[in-house]
Amino acid sequence: QKKRVTTGEMLTGPARALFMDEISTGLDSSSTFQIVKYVSQLVHVMNDTVMISLLQPPPETYNLFDDIILLSEGYMVYHGPRGNILEFFESAGFRCPERKGVADFLQEVTSKKDQQQYWYLDQEQYRYVPVLEFAEHYKSFHVGQQMLEELKIPFEKSKTHPAALTTSKYGQSSWESFKAVMSREQLLMKRNSFIYIFKVSQLIILGLMAMTVFLRTEMPHGQISDGAKFFGALTFSLITILFNGFAELQLTIKILPTFYKQRDFLFSPPWTFGLANIILKVPVSFVEAGVWVVLTYYVMGFAPSAGRFFRQFLAFFATHQMAMALFRFLGAILKSMVVANTFGMFVQLIIFIFGGFIIPRGDIRPWWIWAYWASPMMYSQNAISVNEFLASRWATPNNDPTIDAPTVGKAILKSRDLFTGDWGFWLSIGAVIGFTILFNILYLLALTYLSPSGRSNTLVSDEENENGTNKEQMSEASVSSTMPSSIPMVSTGAKEATNRPTQSRTTLPFQPLSLSFNHINYWVDMPAEMKEQGFTESRLQLLSDISGAFRPGVLTALVGVSGAGKTTLMDVLAGRKTSGAIEGSITLSGYPKKQETFARISGYCEQIDIHSPNVTVYESILYSAWLRLSSDIDDATRKMFVEEVMTLVELDVLRNAMVGLPGVDGLSTEQRKRLTIAVELVANPSIIFMDEPTSGLDARAAAIVMRTVRNTVNTGRTVVCTIHQPSIDIFESFDELLLLKRGGRVIYAGELGRHCEKLVEYFEEIPGVAKITKGYNPATWMLEVSSTLAEAHLNINFAEIYANSILHRPY
Repeated sequence: QKKRVTTGEMLTGPARALFMDEISTGLDSSSTFQIVKYVSQLVHVMNDTVMISLLQPPPETYNLFDDIILLSEGYMVYHGPRGNILEFFESAGFRCPERKGVADFLQEVTSKKDQQQYWYLDQEQYRYVPVLEFAEHYKSFHVGQQMLEELKIPFEKSKTHPAALTTSKYGQSSWESFKAVMSREQLLMKRNSFIYIFKVSQLIILGLMAMTVFLRTEMPHGQISDGAKFFGALTFSLITILFNGFAELQLTIKILPTFYKQRDFLFSPPWTFGLANIILKVPVSFVEAGVWVVLTYYVMGFAPSAGRFFRQFLAFFATHQMAMALFRFLGAILKSMVVANTFGMFVQLIIFIFGGFIIPRGDIRPWWIWAYWASPMMYSQNAISVNEFLASRWATPNNDPTIDAPTVGKAILKSRDLFTGDWGFWLSIGAVIGFTILFNILYLLALTYLSPSGRSNTLVSDEENENGTNKEQMSEASVSSTMPSSIPMVSTGAKEATNRPTQSRTTLPFQPLSLSFNHINYWVDMPAEMKEQGFTESRLQLLSDISGAFRPGVLTALVGVSGAGKTTLMDVLAGRKTSGAIEGSITLSGYPKKQETFARISGYCEQIDIHSPNVTVYESILYSAWLRLSSDIDDATRKMFVEEVMTLVELDVLRNAMVGLPGVDGLSTEQRKRLTIAVELVANPSIIFMDEPTSGLDARAAAIVMRTVRNTVNTGRTVVCTIHQPSIDIFESFDELLLLKRGGRVIYAGELGRHCEKLVEYFEEIPGVAKITKGYNPATWMLEVSSTLAEAHLNINFAEIYANSILHRPY
């Protein structure tokens, strides 16, 4: 859904050139096709320029493109019309098989591991064709020659209308941009109101505590010795106000990724965002300073004067503004939550140490005196202290001969090396406001000129390159050592024999279990947004009367359009749903499921791969084994099982590779996915749930992951995968399918058959359903013919048809 929002965000603008990176990640193939089809129409009607990078594009989506750019290892292998790309590779000796998606073929034909299977020149012996040779061959190919000739022709500006190019940097004037950003920030503050309510509540609680500690009946005044308690109360108040602005640090860092994206795409000038935040936080300071002063001023027994009451409020208001500006600035330059929190606390400590309370000015060493004058807290301390101790009630004559001051109040101020004149209050207020302006200016400059941190480094997914070895310099022996020794990615349903795979021997035995579920229903409370749209029901049903079974040694695909309830069903079956109402029965090999023990015999591979970045692949798997295997298993057997799992998921050659941070360093996305599977497998589960294991991967990486999944199934385990936009190869690697429609209802549950024959036969027997065309991806076809629009057009309900079919009768 976020990916679709991002796509829509970029399409709703005047841009005539669009660059769209992996927009299909997380989308089903039908949704991807509809989005790319719309973009294609936009290009042809509006004469736009669009370049899209896609992972695993299905054939029908691939056929929507006019030109193809094929990149591999940094070289441009092909750039030209889609209709000529197969001709180009055939001229080099490689041909796309009949039941192979062209896009998948293109991603594999340049790979050293996968290239040989596409060689079709029987009269010539196969030899590996490196990427550089393909790139050179393209230059001599007629499409490449034509491209080079076109690039030699200079652009004629006279043929272009002056209005064709945009001359203004932003779409709107600065004022209009500022109003738009201001309106958005107001909306965000309203929706994040909990944070501000919590901060005010925190102040109220601290205020009540301070009121009882520094109660006015226990706070005599008039003597120098009495000033210590008032000075402590003032400092405590100041620290509370100062620390309450610390939340601005996290709030700033949280919104920076969105800001950087919109800044770099020229949504609006950077200063509009910064200035809007500065202005909107003024009322926050007004409220928080007001709440504190109203609660504590008279109860603590400060000078009973309305003028001094409002002057203290002014001091705390200015201090709070300064604190928020300081932490906004730190958040904008540090950009990392961990670094910012650590450094922010350090800055607070420095400001506090040199603020004039812990160490008076006279006791600070000469080489540190600059820090005293540079501390904003020092000026705030002076302002509130001068405001209190120059009041009339502290004007009694000073009887202490050691302090040269006419009154008790000035004696107290002088003893702390603070300002002793009324001018000190206004000087301090001016200094605090000056710090506020300085920090805000630095904040705006940071937003304007600093770049976002964490730029992605290039990741190489081939295991032989993890050690920094150049692919073209490797010997045949080293390459063959990295070749997988696993079983090819072929579904049992596609085999000639109908026998299920036998359970492979493993170091640790496990009990194969089947998981069956009957009449599963799941409700959640109706969201407030839907109630506002007119929905009167108190609950929203996400799963409706779902029945089925997952068996050992059978790979089941859980498929449906976005929002059909695939992950929800898997979470319900795995016992991961802690809210809502669940109805129905779940059994394991005929016995009722008990969640307390189910977690010990099941594994769950989430869509997001979460691992510790500073450990190796081997350490990650071994640590999981330590925690999750029985204590009865000795260390030697545990380590032997870890080695076995690493071989199963083809991570042997990466055993000493650091996991690293996603998109920054370490393992590639596909390798992280295999590590996630290994971490779950090492717990020796009987049942494994996998949530979109191929999402975010290209066709070749997805094939590697699916080979790992198939290896897991062939051990005799029960494996269930939710999957989006699978290629023909990946879809046909599954044995059975559970297909859901929107609303969480089943419309197909059963075997796929060889080349998905049983699935296609089932839907084609339904009156009105269009026949599948040759070469069309069955996964995309089934989603299209069973869509909500198709149901409305044919006036049928696929869920009811399935409920009355022979496939549903066993349930």
